[in-house]
Amino acid sequence: MDAVLSFSFPKRPCSGDLLHAADTTILPNSDTVDRSLVYLLALPDPSVSIDLSLERILDLAALEMEKDKLIDCAMRVASAIQEAAMRSARRLASIHNAASWPLPSDLTVKVFSILDTRSLCHAAAVCSMFSKCAGDPFCYSNIDLTAKDPKISNTVVSTIIQRAGRNLQSLKLGIWPSPAINEDSILCASYSSRSSMELSGLSWSERRPSQRKQPCILTRSCLLALSADGAVAGTLLRSLHLYNIDKMDVYAFSVALSVCPSLLNLEVVGLRFELRQVLDSVSANCHSMESLFVESSETGSDDSLKTSTCVDLVNGCPRIMSLTLRGFKLNDHKVRVLIKGLTKLKLVDFSTSYSITGLFLRNLGNGSNAHLLEVLILRDCLHLKEVEIALFLTALITGDCKLLRYLDISNKDGLSADDDWNVRRYSPSIPLSRVLEERPMLCVLAQFPADGCSMDTDQINAQEISSNSSLQDENNQLLGPDYAGSSGSSYRSDLASGSEDAYESSYAFYDGDSLDELEYQ
Repeated sequence: MDAVLSFSFPKRPCSGDLLHAADTTILPNSDTVDRSLVYLLALPDPSVSIDLSLERILDLAALEMEKDKLIDCAMRVASAIQEAAMRSARRLASIHNAASWPLPSDLTVKVFSILDTRSLCHAAAVCSMFSKCAGDPFCYSNIDLTAKDPKISNTVVSTIIQRAGRNLQSLKLGIWPSPAINEDSILCASYSSRSSMELSGLSWSERRPSQRKQPCILTRSCLLALSADGAVAGTLLRSLHLYNIDKMDVYAFSVALSVCPSLLNLEVVGLRFELRQVLDSVSANCHSMESLFVESSETGSDDSLKTSTCVDLVNGCPRIMSLTLRGFKLNDHKVRVLIKGLTKLKLVDFSTSYSITGLFLRNLGNGSNAHLLEVLILRDCLHLKEVEIALFLTALITGDCKLLRYLDISNKDGLSADDDWNVRRYSPSIPLSRVLEERPMLCVLAQFPADGCSMDTDQINAQEISSNSSLQDENNQLLGPDYAGSSGSSYRSDLASGSEDAYESSYAFYDGDSLDELEYQ
């Protein structure tokens, strides 16, 4: 301190030198700045000393303009000193962390790569050493920017994708429905009980697929970074999950898939455009696809799927092992084409799908075309018939679908009667007990409302009622006179429910078991 006080400083400037001293274009000598800063730091009470000194300097100024300029200079100097102090503090903290942090930088990067994206951003704000490690592209191989609230913008998504570069393996965007229910955990809980009839700890409403209405601030350009810089980020992308992105359109979606040839897992929840367009993009660009999950934003409103689209998906993506299509208007013929064509399928989920009666279940797992299905979910399918479920369960008793381990036929509206889907069966006559006895390793989930509960048909518009009321007549026409009006007929026919594209001129309709021999070329 004595050395500090022994420094010689220039005398206080006169009033004529004030403007000259405040001229920021003149660069002072570094020694002079150092001595001045050391003197200021050595002041015992800098607030009082500097305040009095500034008052005296202002008193020497003759013009108000000079005083204003001096005050501005004083504020800039104070701000510069504060910012310099903060930078120095962060630099010293970083040096301290680097010296005390037990892991080398490469292991730190590996640890950071395990963190979720938000935790990684928080870690990057701790110090410059963590920021440098957290900026490694390896840390962003699995990006998860899903949230309950719409706070993530396109700019943030683009920045993080570009930061990941060719290391990007998984990308999750959008708003997850609240409360978020993990379907995998529900499925695992069901597997744990061989003959469980209900899932403990979860209410009916919690197990139902939930739809959210809160808008998302992400737009159609949120995936644009995948195709930037020669599509470096999309080249090795394996998994893409999009949740309730309202402004996503088919063009932006197709462009994103076109630069992701290695995509294995695609999940789209809250789809706003046609299912046919999604499957067309998938079959054209993602030939290695193994898991496909698509859920409509409005249950029962999308009937765009055509048989030709199903055939294209079978030909373009023969490796699909998990297929989930929820909330769409599907008929048994289209479902049959998908299940029989995708020979590697192990999981199928058509929950909340309209027009599925269960005819596609016939001969699903016997003979030379025995299927490898392990999980079959038909929850809340409005037109699912009691007779078809009964016949399928009987086939399971006789040994069909030997690999099947999980079956969900629960329906909040009950199963449909054979002759009229408006007549609901809340206590269906199905051989459930015998199935559980003969197949103890099979978990069957069959939950139905109590007798007397009625279906809320107010949510079904007149067009849907008129189009579906003739479903039984169309099925009878397709199946022929041997089946029409008989619920106990031979469990042999493979035909599906009627549809406008079942008679497409470019696709022959196959009768009986000949549908199993449909070629996908």
